[in-house]
Amino acid sequence: MDKWQAEQSFKSAILKGIAALGLAAMTISCFAGSVSAQSLLDKIKHGETIRVGFASDPPSAYPGENNAPLGFVNAMALEILKKLGTTKVEPIVTEWGSLIPGLQAGRFDIITGGMYILPERCRNVLFTEPLAKFTEALLVPNGNPKELHSFDDIRDKGLTLVTTAGSDTVKNAKDAGIPEDRVMQVAGQAEFLQAVKVGRAAAGSLNYFTVKELADKDHSVEMADPFTPPAGKAGYPSLAFLPNQQAAVDAFNEILKTYIGSEEMMQSVGKYGYTKINLPDGTKTVDLCKG
Repeated sequence: MDKWQAEQSFKSAILKGIAALGLAAMTISCFAGSVSAQSLLDKIKHGETIRVGFASDPPSAYPGENNAPLGFVNAMALEILKKLGTTKVEPIVTEWGSLIPGLQAGRFDIITGGMYILPERCRNVLFTEPLAKFTEALLVPNGNPKELHSFDDIRDKGLTLVTTAGSDTVKNAKDAGIPEDRVMQVAGQAEFLQAVKVGRAAAGSLNYFTVKELADKDHSVEMADPFTPPAGKAGYPSLAFLPNQQAAVDAFNEILKTYIGSEEMMQSVGKYGYTKINLPDGTKTVDLCKG
């Protein structure tokens, strides 16, 4: 074999090796994809534990003793899972801003935290049809010393609004013209409440139920009354799944057709303050995802 033939033989061997490595990588990738794409319905069918992820956001979702999943969204999720054939659930509590990243990382199978359906979220997760319809409320120091009754008031007076990181309030405040540096984002409800109490923020905004519960428990703050929520900014909480779980979403939606508003559902959620006024109004997820 001359020098040229030796070089060609060597190159051929290298190319075959690269091809073999590529095939192996493709095989590993496909295998990994099949594992990550395991159907939630298959997990239920095989008796595997379903992991539900939520943040402490009463009354939508919050942990009880031993992290027991409480709140009206958790109650609805557990009843639907039971109708699908399982009561084997593992609750996983995390911060609000970690819910979608946690789902994507495989830490849990469903987000049951009452996350609102928003176009930017629809690019990362699949939502069921809405579970409720909520508006925002405004938390202010007792007596409402700065006379705040709308986002416009906060904007016009150059004040700071606090909300939780990842909340839809961030976008609503921006749309109302409140500058980005006047929208304080904190980790959770404890930090949210504290910001209003100590004056780091003039007011705080989250969904009506959350603000009401905070005001009921701490008499140094109150709900702004009256409060004019941002026009057309109603929130529609839902359950969220990975994009490869369309079959599970379809199964949940099928149950929701007869479950939403039923006596069974209202008995489960009533103790958390959910009433018929909060029932969804027929707005569809597909339209909410369009914005």
